[in-house]
Amino acid sequence: MATKIFTTTLISLIIIISSSHQLLALNHTPKFFRKFPFPSSAKSSQSQPQLDIHYETKFFQQRLNHFSFFKTPMFPQRYLINTENWVVGSGPIFLYCGNEGDIVWFAQNTGFIWEIAPKFGAMVVFPEHRYYGESVPFGSKEEAYKNASTLGYLNAQQALFDFAVLVTDLKRNYSANACPVVLFGGSYGGMLAAWMRLKYPHIAIGALASSAPILQFEDIVPPETFYDIVSNGFKRESSSCFNYIKQSWDVIESKGQTSDGLELLTKTFRFCQKLKSTEDLRDWLESAYSYLAMVNYPYPSEFLMPLPGHPIKEVCRRIDKGPAGTSILERIFEGVNVNYNYKGPAGTSILERIYEGVNVYYNYTGEAKCFELDDDPHGLSGWNFQACTEMVMPMSSSRKSSMFPPYEYNYSSFQEDCLKNFGVKPRPKQITTVFGGHNIHLALRKFGSNIIFSNGLLDPWSGGSVLQNISESIVSLVTEEGAHHIDLRASTENDPDWLVEQRATEVKLIQGWISDYYQNYKVVFDM
Repeated sequence: MATKIFTTTLISLIIIISSSHQLLALNHTPKFFRKFPFPSSAKSSQSQPQLDIHYETKFFQQRLNHFSFFKTPMFPQRYLINTENWVVGSGPIFLYCGNEGDIVWFAQNTGFIWEIAPKFGAMVVFPEHRYYGESVPFGSKEEAYKNASTLGYLNAQQALFDFAVLVTDLKRNYSANACPVVLFGGSYGGMLAAWMRLKYPHIAIGALASSAPILQFEDIVPPETFYDIVSNGFKRESSSCFNYIKQSWDVIESKGQTSDGLELLTKTFRFCQKLKSTEDLRDWLESAYSYLAMVNYPYPSEFLMPLPGHPIKEVCRRIDKGPAGTSILERIFEGVNVNYNYKGPAGTSILERIYEGVNVYYNYTGEAKCFELDDDPHGLSGWNFQACTEMVMPMSSSRKSSMFPPYEYNYSSFQEDCLKNFGVKPRPKQITTVFGGHNIHLALRKFGSNIIFSNGLLDPWSGGSVLQNISESIVSLVTEEGAHHIDLRASTENDPDWLVEQRATEVKLIQGWISDYYQNYKVVFDM
């Protein structure tokens, strides 16, 4: 009993001291999606099919610039199509709005559409977003990504027009002019689905926009929202885990400033090449924590990496447990000591704890021998350009409630980085000017219909989405335990009841849209 009281007292002391310590500020500005950093031996496991689906792969010639009448080059847009269950000439068309990556990857991880298509007699189409996967202009990715003059056609407006042109062509070629189109999308794809429904209501009758942060622009939501939600995901599992992570940033910076610090950090975190700066390590860790919050699913998954169910719980279990072979009281003493002696053995101990935890994300299977910082197996790097042009999402980290180093959003610094990297100035008001965002409830209540905004509150992007019903046909489905577009994933035997019920609600709403469409179409046809 005495030992238990002593242990509890020391843990409380760690938390109290940790909360009062001033952290070092990060200098970088976070973007919506960075390149996913994968371990060097994990590429093969990521390419394995996760869902038994069938489709034809086809290509459609798209104009590079839809908004100019001057002769413009064409490029091949890849799309996946399945008509096995389609009721020819009358069944609906389910179209997934392609995200910032390889479309096959998204098709493999969007089982919900494939599962409900037979019920609706639907055609399934997965068009790829321009500049991603195999839908690359100018003949090669090297040429397309050469500079701002070639990348300048990579934006949401051009992508939505691609989808609209493709749907129009498919309807004509398949004699499907009477077939209603329902849009689906998750994350950025969910944003595109919602925006396409608003911009092209004559083409699509409704949209399921899952985890779509359409309000994460300008000053519509507080900039600290994203990282506060990430931090809360760890804090709710373990306050000591939260505080170990919060303390680790100063330890990393302190170690990095010593003569052999970068070499020590490289060895501690098992990188394949020596770190060039502590900022690279901070980005690597920050990415892992953010993605863990996004995919904090209640069952094992392989969407981003092979992960256990409730992965944050496992990360915190390992961080709290510490490296193997260390006694409980020794670990607690080292946790307290880190507040007084950053350059001593305690610093190494807390970093080993962090490695044990983050290893859940980067190497849960144990296959990786070392880690690369610049792997991009799903081809997501184009997002960095989009984030520097129209997808400007202000973010900051609060001193009190975030486990990340505190910093304020600095647009001037962000603009300098974009000029340096791409030679472009961001346009932070572009998205809200084109698609709206301010007073969204009033605008959509008057001018919108048939959109489902689904969000799980564990997902850090939920803070930038629509979390309240707007009208009878623009509804918000919010789940306490849901993570990043979990409703679009394939069903499993481990699905909790709330997820089964959420999907059933979505199916019912979609059925209503389609039924209304057929009734109205019949009336018009009879007239």
